[in-house]
Amino acid sequence: MIREQIEEKLRTAFTPVHLEVHDESYRHNVPAGSESHFKVVLVSDHFINQRFLMRHRAIYSELAEELAGSVHALALHTYTVKEWEGLQDTVPASPNCRGAGTLA
Repeated sequence: MIREQIEEKLRTAFTPVHLEVHDESYRHNVPAGSESHFKVVLVSDHFINQRFLMRHRAIYSELAEELAGSVHALALHTYTVKEWEGLQDTVPASPNCRGAGTLA
């Protein structure tokens, strides 16, 4: 449910040519069924002439409600269409979380 909210907000705000929202909560030390850790790959020409910090701030602004609630972590990979060309298979993998899978 939260993943879908994130997708909808990002599609509306950034009109992406490519968008992936992955719920990576299962990789972290959270109760089963939690929706708290997400990875976003967002490709949009809204990012032209913007440094990564400004891109991330724009996304945080759009997702302020989710970040103030249950979303604990948001890994962002933001690209313009030109930057994205040839990168589809090289988006960095998320690191392992310390203590992942230790919560019963």
